[in-house]
Amino acid sequence: MTELQMGPIESRFADIIWTNEPISSSELAKKSEAELTWKKTTSYTVLKRLCGKGIFVNNRGTVTSLISREQFYSMQSAQYVEETFDGSLPAFIAAFTKQKKLSSKEIAEIQKMIEEAEEK
Repeated sequence: MTELQMGPIESRFADIIWTNEPISSSELAKKSEAELTWKKTTSYTVLKRLCGKGIFVNNRGTVTSLISREQFYSMQSAQYVEETFDGSLPAFIAAFTKQKKLSSKEIAEIQKMIEEAEEK
Protein backbone atom coordinates (compact mmCIF):
# COMPACT_ATOMS: atom_id res chain seq x y z
CA MET A 1 0.00 0.00 0.00
CA THR A 2 1.57 3.24 -1.10
CA GLU A 3 -0.18 5.70 1.20
CA LEU A 4 -2.23 4.49 4.13
CA GLN A 5 -4.32 7.60 4.56
CA MET A 6 -7.71 8.90 3.58
CA GLY A 7 -9.20 12.30 4.14
CA PRO A 8 -12.65 12.67 5.72
CA ILE A 9 -14.47 12.77 2.38
CA GLU A 10 -12.54 9.77 1.04
CA SER A 11 -13.44 7.94 4.25
CA ARG A 12 -17.15 8.61 3.72
CA PHE A 13 -16.83 7.34 0.15
CA ALA A 14 -14.94 4.26 1.35
CA ASP A 15 -17.69 3.59 3.91
CA ILE A 16 -20.22 3.49 1.07
CA ILE A 17 -18.13 0.80 -0.61
CA TRP A 18 -17.49 -1.21 2.56
CA THR A 19 -21.18 -1.10 3.48
CA ASN A 20 -22.42 -2.16 0.04
CA GLU A 21 -19.70 -4.35 -1.46
CA PRO A 22 -19.59 -5.89 -3.89
CA ILE A 23 -21.07 -2.89 -5.67
CA SER A 24 -21.11 -1.94 -9.33
CA SER A 25 -19.24 1.23 -10.17
CA SER A 26 -22.43 2.73 -11.62
CA GLU A 27 -24.37 1.98 -8.41
CA LEU A 28 -21.49 3.43 -6.41
CA ALA A 29 -21.69 6.63 -8.47
CA LYS A 30 -25.45 6.83 -7.81
CA LYS A 31 -24.99 6.33 -4.06
CA SER A 32 -22.18 8.90 -4.03
CA GLU A 33 -24.40 11.39 -5.80
CA ALA A 34 -27.20 10.80 -3.27
CA GLU A 35 -25.04 10.74 -0.12
CA LEU A 36 -22.16 13.07 -1.03
CA THR A 37 -23.73 15.15 -3.84
CA TRP A 38 -20.88 14.09 -6.14
CA LYS A 39 -20.91 13.95 -9.90
CA LYS A 40 -20.14 10.62 -11.53
CA THR A 41 -16.68 11.83 -12.60
CA THR A 42 -15.78 12.73 -9.00
CA SER A 43 -16.75 9.24 -7.81
CA TYR A 44 -14.64 7.60 -10.49
CA THR A 45 -11.66 9.88 -9.76
CA VAL A 46 -11.74 9.13 -6.02
CA LEU A 47 -12.31 5.42 -6.67
CA LYS A 48 -9.27 5.33 -8.95
CA ARG A 49 -7.18 7.05 -6.25
CA LEU A 50 -8.30 4.60 -3.54
CA CYS A 51 -7.67 1.65 -5.87
CA GLY A 52 -4.17 3.04 -6.46
CA LYS A 53 -3.60 3.02 -2.70
CA GLY A 54 -4.46 -0.69 -2.65
CA ILE A 55 -7.62 -0.34 -0.57
CA PHE A 56 -10.17 -1.27 -3.27
CA VAL A 57 -10.24 -2.91 -6.66
CA ASN A 58 -12.54 -2.20 -9.60
CA ASN A 59 -12.71 -5.42 -11.61
CA ARG A 60 -14.85 -5.09 -14.73
CA GLY A 61 -17.14 -2.56 -13.09
CA THR A 62 -17.50 -4.39 -9.77
CA VAL A 63 -15.91 -2.68 -6.79
CA THR A 64 -14.70 -4.69 -3.79
CA SER A 65 -12.25 -4.09 -0.98
CA LEU A 66 -8.78 -5.56 -0.78
CA ILE A 67 -8.74 -4.85 2.95
CA SER A 68 -11.66 -4.53 5.36
CA ARG A 69 -12.65 -1.35 7.14
CA GLU A 70 -11.31 -2.80 10.40
CA GLN A 71 -7.99 -3.79 8.81
CA PHE A 72 -7.58 -0.36 7.24
CA TYR A 73 -8.16 1.57 10.47
CA SER A 74 -6.00 -0.87 12.43
CA MET A 75 -3.13 -0.39 9.97
CA GLN A 76 -3.65 3.38 9.92
CA SER A 77 -3.58 3.50 13.73
CA ALA A 78 -0.40 1.43 13.88
CA GLN A 79 1.20 3.72 11.30
CA TYR A 80 0.20 6.79 13.33
CA VAL A 81 1.69 5.37 16.55
CA GLU A 82 4.87 4.41 14.69
CA GLU A 83 5.32 7.82 13.06
CA THR A 84 4.21 10.00 15.97
CA PHE A 85 5.33 8.08 19.06
CA ASP A 86 8.28 6.10 17.69
CA GLY A 87 6.13 2.98 17.83
CA SER A 88 5.51 3.29 21.57
CA LEU A 89 1.97 2.32 22.45
CA PRO A 90 2.46 3.36 26.11
CA ALA A 91 3.55 6.84 24.94
CA PHE A 92 0.45 7.08 22.75
CA ILE A 93 -1.84 6.00 25.61
CA ALA A 94 -0.16 8.46 27.98
CA ALA A 95 -0.72 11.30 25.52
CA PHE A 96 -4.29 10.21 24.86
CA THR A 97 -5.24 9.94 28.52
CA LYS A 98 -3.86 13.41 29.29
CA GLN A 99 -6.63 14.82 27.12
CA LYS A 100 -9.44 12.35 27.85
CA LYS A 101 -10.40 10.64 31.06
CA LEU A 102 -11.07 6.95 30.53
CA SER A 103 -14.34 5.53 31.80
CA SER A 104 -14.40 2.45 34.02
CA LYS A 105 -15.75 0.47 31.07
CA GLU A 106 -12.89 1.63 28.81
CA ILE A 107 -10.32 0.75 31.46
CA ALA A 108 -11.83 -2.73 31.85
CA GLU A 109 -11.80 -3.24 28.06
CA ILE A 110 -8.15 -2.18 27.85
CA GLN A 111 -7.21 -4.47 30.73
CA LYS A 112 -8.97 -7.35 28.97
CA MET A 113 -7.05 -6.63 25.74
CA ILE A 114 -3.76 -6.64 27.69
CA GLU A 115 -4.61 -9.96 29.34
CA GLU A 116 -5.52 -11.49 25.97
CA ALA A 117 -2.27 -10.19 24.45
CA GLU A 118 -0.28 -11.74 27.31
CA GLU A 119 -1.92 -15.11 26.66
CA LYS A 120 -0.75 -15.09 23.04
